[in-house]
Amino acid sequence: MSKYNVAVLGPIPRDHITTHRGEVIEKYGCTTHTAIGLSKLLGGEGTVYPVSHVRKVDEVAIKELLGEYSNIIVDHITSDADQGDVIQLKFVDQNNRLEKQTGFMNPIIPEDVQDLLHCDVFVCVPITDYEVPLETLKYIKQNSDAVIIFDAHGPTNTVTTLGDRLIKFWIDRDQWLPYIDVLKMNLEESKCCWFEKEYRLEDLGHFDAKDTSHLPALAAHVLDKGIQSLIVTLDAEGGAVFFKKGDDVHHEMVPSVKVEHVVDTTGCGDSFAGGLGFGLLEDRSAYLKAARYANALGALRTQGRTFEVFKSKEDTDLIILATYGVV
Repeated sequence: MSKYNVAVLGPIPRDHITTHRGEVIEKYGCTTHTAIGLSKLLGGEGTVYPVSHVRKVDEVAIKELLGEYSNIIVDHITSDADQGDVIQLKFVDQNNRLEKQTGFMNPIIPEDVQDLLHCDVFVCVPITDYEVPLETLKYIKQNSDAVIIFDAHGPTNTVTTLGDRLIKFWIDRDQWLPYIDVLKMNLEESKCCWFEKEYRLEDLGHFDAKDTSHLPALAAHVLDKGIQSLIVTLDAEGGAVFFKKGDDVHHEMVPSVKVEHVVDTTGCGDSFAGGLGFGLLEDRSAYLKAARYANALGALRTQGRTFEVFKSKEDTDLIILATYGVV
């Protein structure tokens, strides 16, 4: 058995992407970014187990893609229900996009992960609200000692009957928090997680894209409910990392890894989550170290259209050392 074992739970959508420069890219996304980024970092030291449901028409191609990496085991990618995510993304600028979803993966349930309870880390990267249900997190927490990393992108996004992907409030947030160790989100999603008891109608849907004043209160709340660390990505600024030191909430910014030319930002959040998972393998409370690896993988993801952008641990460590002066 490998020294380290990491499970990655989420969809493998067939993405049709139009970049902000008008370029068209078609590829398999989400969980593939997380799994391959982790694969390159782990090398011969660990094994990655992606868990996903896909369409029968995509299964062979997905397994061939991931099968190129000797430490990725594809046995938990299944197509029994012949359901998988199909998504169209049109970027209006470097970071903002319009989304349509026309195919829908059936949820990952406890039976899908019952043979993976030996894993050290579970990285959950849902992109829509039904994909990794609460019952699955409960099952993992009750039957495993693994670190559970969860991306709030899932419960803050939904799909209408017209295929429009829309953000929404995570109203039942507190039911989930005891079953998550590290909660990861972006700033927009954080505002879907910290809401008023009642809004004036004219205030609904108006988020200040730069305002971070709510983050300390959100962090204090989720840490009191069982989360060990809240990590909020702030685009080019990096990540805001919150965790407790004694009874106090500690907040530290981990600046981003700078890149000169952005090719494609699709999958940056999924790659970031993979970096978090890797950074917590040796020390499950090394949140700042994990954020450095997360920033590095997110930056690398922007550098091309293929998965060749990801690097080995040795090469990634050089990038981290050049940016932060420490790995």
